[in-house]
Amino acid sequence: MPFSERNGICPDLVMNPHGFPSRMTVGKMIELISGKAGVLEGECKYGTAFGGDKVEEMGKILVKHGYNFEGKDLLMSGVNGEPLQCFVFSGPIFYQRLKHMVQDKMHARSRGPKSILTRQPTEGRSKDGGLRLGEMERDCLVGYGAASLMMERLMISSDLFVVYICNACGFIGYEGNCAYCKTGKDLSSVKMPYACKLLLQELQSMNIKTQVRLSDL
Repeated sequence: MPFSERNGICPDLVMNPHGFPSRMTVGKMIELISGKAGVLEGECKYGTAFGGDKVEEMGKILVKHGYNFEGKDLLMSGVNGEPLQCFVFSGPIFYQRLKHMVQDKMHARSRGPKSILTRQPTEGRSKDGGLRLGEMERDCLVGYGAASLMMERLMISSDLFVVYICNACGFIGYEGNCAYCKTGKDLSSVKMPYACKLLLQELQSMNIKTQVRLSDL
């Protein structure tokens, strides 16, 4: 780790500056300047972007104590002791460790429990659930034209179900029987997600006529 030229302070943490514009954490940079000014003055400073101590005033305090107005320091390389080629924005800040650890989030499964209602894999690591393929992942597969992979992930590995459709009325029947036509002569077996079959049945229970028309491609 590098160390400062002035008093040999070695930083505990080095942050990538590209993280500030993306996350828009301006308050951390204000906290850094005001924290350094507060240490030099022996006072508590209010480093926040919402009505805290003025950055200009904190910069004047830094200049009074011989530091850079913008909070930059000259750091020496921890490898060869030579000065770094650029000034480094450094100072004291509060930093808390995030409780989210990779070890607690690692999860994989081949087969496992399924939800009773939709017959899809359960949700969540604690329930030994499946890995979700969401809308954005689906859009990527559509963009790459990976239709077979999308079929395998979203139906075959999820909630594949064989449904018998009556070609005469278009309603869902049973193997060898159509409750609407009172016959079982013209039935076709169709593979679809169980959630789709459940949706069709729930719409029918609301007195909404949902029919499936089949045709040979």
